[in-house]
Order: sequence, then C-alpha cells, then structure tokens
Amino acid sequence: MVKVYALVVVVALLGGVGYAAKSYYTSTQQKIQTLSENNAKLEVAIEQSEKSVNLLKDEAAKNAELSKNLQEKLQKAEAYGDNLRNRLRKLDLLADAISNAENLEGRMNGATAKLWREIMGETSDLPFWLQQNNAGTGSEGSDKNTKSDSPDSSKTKTN
Repeated sequence: MVKVYALVVVVALLGGVGYAAKSYYTSTQQKIQTLSENNAKLEVAIEQSEKSVNLLKDEAAKNAELSKNLQEKLQKAEAYGDNLRNRLRKLDLLADAISNAENLEGRMNGATAKLWREIMGETSDLPFWLQQNNAGTGSEGSDKNTKSDSPDSSKTKTN
C-alpha cells in the first residue's frame, strides 16, 4: 500500500510541476504579447516625436531667418527715421511758413502723399485719393500750381 501512496504522491507532484510549467508558459506568452504591442506603440510614438522635433527645428530656422530680415528692415527704418529727424532739424519751418506759406503747404502735402503712397504700396492697394494718373515722384501737393525743381520732393516752387 505504501507503494500506491508513493505512486500517488509522485503523480501528484509531477502533475503540480506540469501545471506550474503550463501556467508559467501561458503567463510568459501573455507578457510577451503585451510587451510586443507596447513596443509597437512606442515605435509609432517615437517616430511621431522625431517628426515633431524635425518640424520644430525647421520652424526655428525659418523664424530665425524671418527675425534676421525684420531686424535688417528695422535698422533701415531707424536709419530713415534718423535721416528725417536730421533733415527736419535743418529746416526752419517757421521762417518758411512766414515767408511762403503756399509753397510750404504744397511741399508738405506732396511729401505726405508720397509717404502714404509708399506705405500703402507695400501693404495694399492705394486708396482713391492717393492714386495718380501719371507716374510721379510724389513731389506734387494738393496745390496744382506747384512743381518740383529738384529730385528732393521736399523742395518745390510755385509758378
């Protein structure tokens, strides 16, 4: 009878070891499948993040170039403003206004219209009040009796 009990114990032990091995194999296969799925998801996420990084690098380079261009334009605009301030300092507008108000008015209107044409020409279509029938330099004011003697639009003479 001992032999039968010993045989039952050995069979039970072998059955337990077999069941444990099967459970271990099944759980390992499930873990492998889960890890494979997660790996595939991570590869897609890495690919997308690399594309995003490359896009950000391209955008940063583009923004740097645009910033450089804007800085150059700003320097030109500041130089133009400095030039205008220097020219304005040299002018004695009060003496001009007293001596020849109509001439000053024509020059001021012409310079203002020229400035508006330049601004509007760079940004959009000109409004009807700035459109010219002929291609002028902007030295003509609202006073049709003025004409320009020099290439400088701020100096005009009346007829």
